[in-house]
Amino acid sequence: MALDQSFVGRTYPPTAPYEVGREKIREFAEAIGDANPAYTDTEAAKALGHSDVIAPPTFVFAITFKAAGAVIEDPQLGLDYSRVVHGDQKFAYTRPVRAGDRLSVTSTIEAIKSLAGNDILDIRGEVHDASGEHVVTAWTKLVSRAPEGA
Repeated sequence: MALDQSFVGRTYPPTAPYEVGREKIREFAEAIGDANPAYTDTEAAKALGHSDVIAPPTFVFAITFKAAGAVIEDPQLGLDYSRVVHGDQKFAYTRPVRAGDRLSVTSTIEAIKSLAGNDILDIRGEVHDASGEHVVTAWTKLVSRAPEGA
């Protein structure tokens, strides 16, 4: 059954702040194999004009995808998460994520499409710091596969 188009434009409340830690950034950089010293060395980051270490661009996915959980778990939307695969991800940064940031995410359903029985859900996550400054916008595309034989 196709997802309800009336959900397009629905915005969910902002998440509680997530405090970005130096160690989390270092662990993430190591996990993805990125040895950029701006991710692990405060002095290297400062030499590039940052106040502290910065996070790799995809670091923010962990908090924006968690925030998208409000959409995914919305019983009124009726998304069957057991049929979902991650279709795409993109980011548009105003500034890098820095250690010490306290980030909140507001998720909005940007589009719902049906294609060959599959539902395609586009979620936009607006990430702001504790002062309300925009940091990054993340777009997540989820594909809910059609049931077998549909």
